[in-house]
Amino acid sequence: MRRGILTALAVIGIGALTFSCGGNGNTSGKTVQDSGHHKLPDTLRVATLYSPEAYFIYRGQEMGYDYELVTALAADKDMTLKMEIAPSLSRAVEMLDSGLVDLIAYEVPVTAEYKDRVVPCGPENITTQVLVQPKKGEEELITDVTDLVGKDVYVESDSKYEARIRNLNQEVGGGINIHTVDRDTMITEDLIAMVSEGKIPLTVVDSDIARINKTYYNDLDITLPLSFEQRSSWAVAPDKAWLGDSINSWLNSDNPRQEQAQLLKRYFELSKNDPNAKYYALNGPGVSPFDHLFKRYAADYDWDWKLLASQAYVESKFDSTAVSWAGARGLMQIMPRTAKGYGASAKSVMKNDVAIETALKFLNDLDRQLTKLVPDEKERKKFVIASYNSGLGHVKDAINLAKKYGLNPQKWDNNVAKAILWKSNPKYYKDPVVKFGYSRGRETYDYVNRVYAFYNKAKTKAVA
Repeated sequence: MRRGILTALAVIGIGALTFSCGGNGNTSGKTVQDSGHHKLPDTLRVATLYSPEAYFIYRGQEMGYDYELVTALAADKDMTLKMEIAPSLSRAVEMLDSGLVDLIAYEVPVTAEYKDRVVPCGPENITTQVLVQPKKGEEELITDVTDLVGKDVYVESDSKYEARIRNLNQEVGGGINIHTVDRDTMITEDLIAMVSEGKIPLTVVDSDIARINKTYYNDLDITLPLSFEQRSSWAVAPDKAWLGDSINSWLNSDNPRQEQAQLLKRYFELSKNDPNAKYYALNGPGVSPFDHLFKRYAADYDWDWKLLASQAYVESKFDSTAVSWAGARGLMQIMPRTAKGYGASAKSVMKNDVAIETALKFLNDLDRQLTKLVPDEKERKKFVIASYNSGLGHVKDAINLAKKYGLNPQKWDNNVAKAILWKSNPKYYKDPVVKFGYSRGRETYDYVNRVYAFYNKAKTKAVA
């Protein structure tokens, strides 16, 4: 039996994001629009869901693999894009059934459950469940499912991951030590982080989620599949199969294929951390190489220049040429949209003086908008810094969650900081008090801690 399991999973491999068309038969390369039978709509109405893959708001900017790809489709075909955020996949399918939307730009499983209600189209995603383990020497890695016997594996309780690991345990004859955790307080992303931090040895997740999280945790291995493949894709209603054909033809053409490849790399491959960034250890006479600029501009905005310098360290490691995976630029990692809002350009914020002054304008605006919510000036700074990282909307969501669940909405540590972590948990980001959906709350939580850790060291420097 064990040999059969091993052979089957070896054939599967890890599972990957593959992007063939949904199989509606249009392989000529000519769009249905060009054939004259149907005309693409002036407005493309699209349903999607908040998720780390499909759609989220980061630093005030809409992002996500599916969102950016469907945006490119609409732009290329001269259609206005109207996005509708559905609370669940079942609701998105209902919206498609009733004609409220034309397309679901989200992973709809290609299963019997949906086959009579949707027609697959566009990018096809093939995933498996995979083992997440610390990256070790090849001789130490678990490379065979039978080697899980005697190992401790942590999964979310009452999840598909628990169901799979329990089935696998039976298939290998028992002996896997399965530990379940409460899904209300801990989710997949938390468990992945805990494997990276050495708090738990192993967990199980879908391969696409594993790939995204590996871009944050380069010390993980996700190469061992634990299940058979699951296909999913975008979807249109059966009476709009022609629209699916047109999307397939578009996706098969050269420029969209290149755009898709770039998006795949951006979201699923590029490291979200820069392990090669130079480390500034506060060993020199000042806090940073740019103390003179921080002092000059911070004085004009009544801002603590050492706190500003600490933020710059966390943002860019004082590398004024840095450009992040999300497009944030320069010393203060300012998003192009934010720069434009303050009369700067994506190019100009690569200059240190422009970057610092733009950041200060943004920080002051955030501070002003948070004054009523967090009256204490010193405490409010942590909320401001958190908002700089994730966006004000996500911090306000965390404040609302804190109020609802009995935490102090005017205190960051152990209160709103705890609530920001919940923003990656569907139970909370789908809560009615939340307006901005999914956010990688752990990133914001860690960001504030890192800024203040550097700041506390910077304050001890004998610099005026």
